[in-house]
Amino acid sequence: MKVQDLHLFKQRALQWAGSFDTCCCLDSNDYPDAYGAFDFLIAAGIDKSITHHSGNAFEGLKSFYDEHQDWMFGLLSYDLKNEIEALNSANTDELGFPDLFFFIPQYLFVIANGEIKVLIGNKEDILDQINMLVLNDETVRIRPEITSRISKDAYIKTVKQLQQHILKGDLYEVNFCQEFFAHHASIDPLGIYRELNKISPTPFSGFFKIKDCYILSASPERFICKRQKRLISQPIKGTAKRSIDPIEDESIKVSLQQDEKERAENVMIVDLVRNDLTKSAVKGSVRVEELFGIYGFRQVYQMISTVSAELAAEVHIVDVLKNAFPMGSMTGAPKVKAMELIEQYESSKRGAYSGSFGYITPEGDFDFNVVIRSILYNAESRYLSFQVGGAITYAAVAELEYQECLLKAEAIMQTLGH
Repeated sequence: MKVQDLHLFKQRALQWAGSFDTCCCLDSNDYPDAYGAFDFLIAAGIDKSITHHSGNAFEGLKSFYDEHQDWMFGLLSYDLKNEIEALNSANTDELGFPDLFFFIPQYLFVIANGEIKVLIGNKEDILDQINMLVLNDETVRIRPEITSRISKDAYIKTVKQLQQHILKGDLYEVNFCQEFFAHHASIDPLGIYRELNKISPTPFSGFFKIKDCYILSASPERFICKRQKRLISQPIKGTAKRSIDPIEDESIKVSLQQDEKERAENVMIVDLVRNDLTKSAVKGSVRVEELFGIYGFRQVYQMISTVSAELAAEVHIVDVLKNAFPMGSMTGAPKVKAMELIEQYESSKRGAYSGSFGYITPEGDFDFNVVIRSILYNAESRYLSFQVGGAITYAAVAELEYQECLLKAEAIMQTLGH
């Protein structure tokens, strides 16, 4: 079925889904994607679900998938690292998101090439309900008081401490993040997501509601996807602010492409992703499809590389996710040492941030984003959080890394009225 006004339909569909206790919306915002199967997906209501804390979460998900082999949507939180490696998480966590949550929806429809397909549920009932909705596009704005978990001086000091670890040979690169948060925040999650998606439309945008827990994501990054026997990962490392002047903007793009520091950061993570995919791949099939690709988004240019592999027949699809998790772009190299130092030097638990959410199909294909450029919100405790960070290498300049964090936070701050 085709509709005349897709934008209006998508807004109504999101409002309809948001009325359920649990829903997941994934929106490509019409970005061209050689590996994407759908432009827009909405899953609403729970038919069956699974929730796990870190420990045996991936085994639980494997059993859940094997039993049902149905469409499922879910969240993998960063702290699942603790069951993959001998790690722990003891930092502050005021959000209380599950480590792993997946659900089989009561209703599911997708949009691909401008056509709506209802995959679960009665087509006429769903579309009638959505088309009859009066769109509530008024966002109640009560500006939350945003506080940084660490000061600028503390951030710069920590970057220098991490560089000492690099100098000693402990690691080559580490992704260091900082949290911005608000207590007593009262927001309209759906309205805020709409505004965020308007200010910063991205190819892996999403709205995920798990009862009182919300992820409002403007993610530009794919963690990993599977298309038949092919695996694709697209790590991002390298960011530059865009200009409204076309000549300057093109110059910024070229400069990012040629920036040796950014290229060094990117290639380290590409090597790490290649290693992660090797665990799930046919021997000799891992290859770099694109290195140092420059892609333009509303506020920034990003350096994105693409790594692919052929899935080995004996590897379970859930093990593919486990073998690559957490994503190299949000950890560092070597991965385990980077995660140890992240725990030591960061001030708050990452939780859903720098985790991933996405879908698995009945045939075993999947697509998962990276939870960055995202607002996390617990409506019960009224705690709001977002984190930003970047790759720290020995060549990094702490002041510039701090400014890059603020650049990455810009769309969220603007959305929240700051």
